Amino acid sequence: MTPTLVQWMAAAIFAIALLHTFGAKQLERLSHRYPGHAGLFHLLGEVEVVFGFWAIVLIATMSLLVGGDEALTYAESRNYTEPLFVFVVMVIAASRPVLRTVMSGVNAIAERAPVRTPLATAWLGLAAVPLLGSLVTEPAAMTIAALMLAPQIFRTSVPEGAKYLAMGVLFVNISIGGTLTSYAAPPVLMVATTWQWDSAFMLANFGWKAALAVLINATVATLVLSCHLGRGPLANDELPEEARVPFAVVAVHLLLLAGVVVFAHHPVIFLGLFLMFMGFTQAYREHQSPLILKEALLVAFFLAGLVVLGGMQAWWLQPLVSRLEPTALFFGALGLTAITDNAALTYLGSLIVGISDEAKYMLVAGAVAGGGLTVIANAPNPAGVALLKRGFADETVSAGGLLLGALGPTLVAGAAMFLL
Repeated sequence: MTPTLVQWMAAAIFAIALLHTFGAKQLERLSHRYPGHAGLFHLLGEVEVVFGFWAIVLIATMSLLVGGDEALTYAESRNYTEPLFVFVVMVIAASRPVLRTVMSGVNAIAERAPVRTPLATAWLGLAAVPLLGSLVTEPAAMTIAALMLAPQIFRTSVPEGAKYLAMGVLFVNISIGGTLTSYAAPPVLMVATTWQWDSAFMLANFGWKAALAVLINATVATLVLSCHLGRGPLANDELPEEARVPFAVVAVHLLLLAGVVVFAHHPVIFLGLFLMFMGFTQAYREHQSPLILKEALLVAFFLAGLVVLGGMQAWWLQPLVSRLEPTALFFGALGLTAITDNAALTYLGSLIVGISDEAKYMLVAGAVAGGGLTVIANAPNPAGVALLKRGFADETVSAGGLLLGALGPTLVAGAAMFLL
């Protein structure tokens, strides 16, 4: 089928958006050089704004080419459940009661470890929390891990190279750490029902390999970072009295988080639970920290833009995927994941009729292994960028720096998935 003018324009805009993500850091620097236009450069230098901005450009272009009604119909036909879910789960998972509960558990384990507490805490943040993502979903694990690691690793005193390595390890480990179950990782979720992959299948075919790669990546990163790690998070008995949260408040937060996770594919339910959460936080304000609404909204805007832009790329992406043999499909998926969301990639693969079991495995394995290479490679990555970017120069994450930092961990994840 011959591509239409709209499809070519959509592909061109998508390519420009990708280039924009790599140039975001330079735009942020221009905001300091030209203070008269600092606001515009700062806005366009926000990685989370990129895909939302170019999605607006796409819809405006479509309205000029095919009419406003058709452009609006396309925009309304997209499924925005994932952006909404990530927004909700980020806010709840980052709330003080939830975060304190996880950090208390991590600290308790770290204090009993046979190494320095900061080392143990960093290792648990890079290994245990990503694997926890198989239970609480990857976006929740990313939020918790980023907030835990930010004061330890992502500080201005830590060299940029070490921070990009830590970010690369975190992103890769989150991407593969959710594969122990069939519902936590977006790229797995896209194919689980169609291909009848349950959690037992995921654990037997993906989970143990992912866990091994996660442990190796976290261990190497912790050793590299060991000389830069300061004091770990405060233990329970060191926290000020006013910071303590009653058990009942913690229980309500955890129940609401669990409800959101269980109904992750039903926005009517999880948005209702989120409204209950907002009301509860207002009723017990003394036990809350400021909610990360701004950061979560920016991430949701990014993902919604990716949904709009990505929906117009199937005309070239699906034929490319369908023509690859299993081995080539693994490496192709690993590379393509860097320029398109891995969930979108596996979804397109699920539409291929007659795809072999080996090809199914290779497609998903490559997609999850490459999920840390760029900001757009995996849905939780924008959340990590939003929460960690303050620790980098110019408060901006370089796409090139992230790519270099993630290469090593990606090779470990790819080897585990391909060779074992």
